[in-house]
Amino acid sequence: MRSLPSYVQLKEVGPRDGLQNEKTWITTEDKVNWINMLSTSGIKEIEYSSFVNPKMIPALSDAREVGKRIIRNPDVTYSALVPNLKGLEYALEAGIDGASVFMSASETHNQKNINKSIQDTYPVLDKVIVEAKQAGKHVTGYISTVFDCPYEGKIAPERVLRVCEKLIDSGVDDLSLGDTIGTAVPTQIEQLLELLLQHYPKEKLILHFHDTRGMAIANIMTAMHYGIYRFDSTIGGLGGCPYAPGAAGNVATNDVLYLLEGLGINTGIDEKKLQEAGVFIQNKLDKTLPSRSLAYLKNA
Repeated sequence: MRSLPSYVQLKEVGPRDGLQNEKTWITTEDKVNWINMLSTSGIKEIEYSSFVNPKMIPALSDAREVGKRIIRNPDVTYSALVPNLKGLEYALEAGIDGASVFMSASETHNQKNINKSIQDTYPVLDKVIVEAKQAGKHVTGYISTVFDCPYEGKIAPERVLRVCEKLIDSGVDDLSLGDTIGTAVPTQIEQLLELLLQHYPKEKLILHFHDTRGMAIANIMTAMHYGIYRFDSTIGGLGGCPYAPGAAGNVATNDVLYLLEGLGINTGIDEKKLQEAGVFIQNKLDKTLPSRSLAYLKNA
């Protein structure tokens, strides 16, 4: 059994991935206040919105206004999802430290999500990556459906590797590998990491788990035994993909923090402040979020 990392970095993607599928409108003021709360919690990176066409993701149609109004903590990296050059233009205007480009390892999901084939997606992302790098921004390449696809079933690790190679060759700084529908199990994590770590150092890999089948924590444990120390998560377990039917929210930041603290792994996150931010957005959405830790706090 490999040893666990002494430090784990959690990237809070709640303001983007968490809210993108919500039907309840969160006002710009509430988004700003929530992100400001997260900014003081010790989290080192916050993905604060998405600069896709507002018609596609109405819940994040105020991305530019949010970016301009949040209070920037110099110890926090503020990133956003960027689909194309127009989105990058708006993101740079609003203020980003990092740009996240995105595509799928599954051809069908890529068509549903981006309306392009995988092959036709590369030139679009190439331009965004080049422009973002010229602007001095860190670029992360998100790859969705790296384990299972709602349309195609299991995805072979070799297919994921081919997409990784293209994105790395285009200049992305790191890769975020997404269990988009939340159905992967630890053996799938092992198989993918056994392959990818032959080609890339662990520092370039981030894992992004959804928790549809309750396997996210087990999958994080498996990834940590391979030296992976960077994970995406959402406060309270918010989330879901509009183009992945049945997908539940992301693994809850609160629950991952509980795990890591129990294991004696440092995160730099203040649990009390994180829980306060979780309760804030839960109240604004007026629904109980799936995080076990947040539910325990509410009932304590």
